[in-house]
Amino acid sequence: MPVRNLILGIMIVINLIIISFGLIFTPRWFWLLLIPMPLLIVAVYHSFQTSHAILRNYPLVGYFRYFLESIRPELRQYFWESDTDGRPFNRRQRSIVYQRAKNQRETVAFGMQTDPQTIGNEWAAHSIFPVHIDDHNLRTMVGNSACKQPYSLSVFNISAMSYGALSRTAITALNKGAALQNFAHNTGEGGISQYHISGGDLIWQVGTGYFGCRDENGYFEPNLFREKSTRPYVKMIELKLSQGAKPGHGGILPAAKNTPEVAAIRHVVPGTDVMSPPAHSAFNSAVGMMNFIQQLRDLSDGKPVGFKLCIGDKQEFIDICQAMQETQIMPDFISVDGSEGGTGAAPLEFTDNLGMPLYDALAFVTTTLINFGLKKHIKIIVSSRIVTGFDILKVIALGADACYSARGMMFALGCIQALKCNEDVCPVGVATQQPHLYKGLNVDDKYVRVAQFHRNTLRATVEIMEACGFKTLEDVSAEKFFRKVDNQTTLSFQDIYFKSTGKLVNSRSDFAPEVFD
Repeated sequence: MPVRNLILGIMIVINLIIISFGLIFTPRWFWLLLIPMPLLIVAVYHSFQTSHAILRNYPLVGYFRYFLESIRPELRQYFWESDTDGRPFNRRQRSIVYQRAKNQRETVAFGMQTDPQTIGNEWAAHSIFPVHIDDHNLRTMVGNSACKQPYSLSVFNISAMSYGALSRTAITALNKGAALQNFAHNTGEGGISQYHISGGDLIWQVGTGYFGCRDENGYFEPNLFREKSTRPYVKMIELKLSQGAKPGHGGILPAAKNTPEVAAIRHVVPGTDVMSPPAHSAFNSAVGMMNFIQQLRDLSDGKPVGFKLCIGDKQEFIDICQAMQETQIMPDFISVDGSEGGTGAAPLEFTDNLGMPLYDALAFVTTTLINFGLKKHIKIIVSSRIVTGFDILKVIALGADACYSARGMMFALGCIQALKCNEDVCPVGVATQQPHLYKGLNVDDKYVRVAQFHRNTLRATVEIMEACGFKTLEDVSAEKFFRKVDNQTTLSFQDIYFKSTGKLVNSRSDFAPEVFD
């Protein structure tokens, strides 16, 4: 006998017994129907529905399976996950952000929890003669000879996260935190909202949808761009080609998050899914992109202009470098996003299977720019899972000049890695447009935590530099960072990423913006 028929039969018998007792003895027996009668109705319904096989075969017990499945992530995170198991960030990584954001004790006891013999383990070579660094405000100047308004950029900044993807309270807290600690806040491709204007320096990201500078047909509108890009709090312009979590796909803003306010900022129809085009309409070639970059530079009165991409086809980036030489137009910076970068919403295949990982991409970009004689003119900014001082120094060793952090800054706001960013139900009010949720995020408390996370992370970065004997960022070398590549071999980053191209040229200190090599 099928299980559903057995359960249905049992429920019918129980309900008939109760009804009989109610008719024979006292109507009070009918109160007992409050439990078995609804269960009978559910069982009957699922005996005829065809959408869910489990509920059709197990009309009652099947619900327990769905309930347990719904709380599986929470059970795993809170009860079974070790401190080093979680993804995309484990508990130790999240905890160090929370501790630094709250100015709490961040030391650990009793030794390392990871296995140093594990393949992939990384470490830095310290010096027996540590140095002392007075200035903890690590910065780099962005702007080549074509730039009229160079900008002194912190090496650690807020990565691109749009208003709409993040709540108004989250954006406000991030910007006020950037203002308090004097670092930069990337707007994301969703445009500049009133919540971005709380005193912090902005890097205005312009994506394929041209949100905030588009006409009614979605094309780039120069006058709108000029009006916003010349505002004093906009310090740099970033042209987004692609991002690590969904390269070649375009941004996704679910209709639930596209409120009338968000739509007005982006110049789109409210209450609709907003899908950014996968490609720009303002240009369709590397040379065209260089000309567009020059147009953005002119319209912004000479502010630093760069572009962001996730490396896919290497030849396309080589073509871009050739276009720089052909047009004699250089961006002031290039933002490199690794395939491990995060996003609020992306197709699984794009997240897991497209794009080059950060370290490989960064090494390729650095080497290519050096080979074309361009690195001394162009700063490199990177993003993807950067939350600690060690993370910062690893990418600087591979050629980066500065970093972005998105999820690290979200943790500083109180993110618990609930993985609900795309559902508009973020339990801590960071990635949601629901008032009852985002009002739980106290701006006056959280912006201080953002600033403290930034300050304490740079302090930790300087402490590692001192221990390794690096007096300046220019001293940070790929030869001093190591990774275990198999059970018997440990190689330096120099050997892993630059062996075939020779010693990595330290071009950060050789800044000569007036001519090409």
